[in-house]
Amino acid sequence: MIILGFESSCDETGVAAVCSDKGLLAHSLHTQVAMHAHYGGVVPELASRDHVRRVIPLTRQVLSQAGISLSDVGAIAYTAGPGLAGALLVGASVAQAIAWSLELPAIPIHHLEGHLLSPRMALPCPEFPFVALLVSGGHTQLMRVDDVGQYELLGETLDDAAGEAFDKTAKLLGLGYPGGPALAKLAERGDPKKFDLPRPMLHSPNLDFSFSGLKTAVMIQQKKMLENPDINGNILADLAASTQDAIVEVLVAKSIAALKQTGLKRLVVAGGVGANQSLRQRLLSRLKRIGAGAYFPPLDLCTDNGAMIAYAAAQRVNRGLVDLTGQDHGFNVMPRWPLSQI
Repeated sequence: MIILGFESSCDETGVAAVCSDKGLLAHSLHTQVAMHAHYGGVVPELASRDHVRRVIPLTRQVLSQAGISLSDVGAIAYTAGPGLAGALLVGASVAQAIAWSLELPAIPIHHLEGHLLSPRMALPCPEFPFVALLVSGGHTQLMRVDDVGQYELLGETLDDAAGEAFDKTAKLLGLGYPGGPALAKLAERGDPKKFDLPRPMLHSPNLDFSFSGLKTAVMIQQKKMLENPDINGNILADLAASTQDAIVEVLVAKSIAALKQTGLKRLVVAGGVGANQSLRQRLLSRLKRIGAGAYFPPLDLCTDNGAMIAYAAAQRVNRGLVDLTGQDHGFNVMPRWPLSQI
């Protein structure tokens, strides 16, 4: 079965075609980074309007790239949540309209489930069970994944997520939007040991995270730097590198603790922060020492994308977790949707 998937939870419009037997056939993505950069962050109304403009042209592009037509599609999948309500409604309404017009089933997918399963689209494919480090936008979570639809929360952030820590620190340093990639690029020129920044909850007995204290510590250092007339770009790079080092150290330590707690030897890293090269290198090095392996999605599938939504739907179909009959095409979106409720 070929599944056409739509992702529109925030500031990326993604469309993809996935075959339940052959895997990813084609995907196309439009990012709104340039539009939102002027405002220093995502403007929900603008995001929704841009999804409306992009979704149909992207759909035509994917069908052309895959060499298929709508008549070849067996089901439609879409992100039902969590995310921005208006943005979610665009993808959901288009998906349901296409499904209704073709008398096809429409499959609502949890955005984070798409991220969790996305590394399985790459080779080598991680076998179940595994521990997943999910670092996407406002989410930082450690999950035990036993199979599709079988997820156990091991730990999560109590305040700021890792991605938010990157973005907020970048904003403090005047790096603009999106902050995470800009901070990581600046950090390449800095000394990660120049500033002694806190590692919140690094030695806590649980697997939870907290990054708000790190953000405050960076803000204090930034104010001191502004009072220094001799401030230069090297100091900014040092602060960026020290911030990244603190975030990465916590993520790596908690991930290893999760593997030890569960007794598993496979770690899957998913979400936008999973593209961070420092995190990837540190994890690979540390996991090699304990005989464990790390799995990452391809870089172009780390951010939000339609491929992960279509793939998650295909995996659910393959396991009989989706009712493909009797759909009335009424729909709902869930801006707040705990993964435990799917």
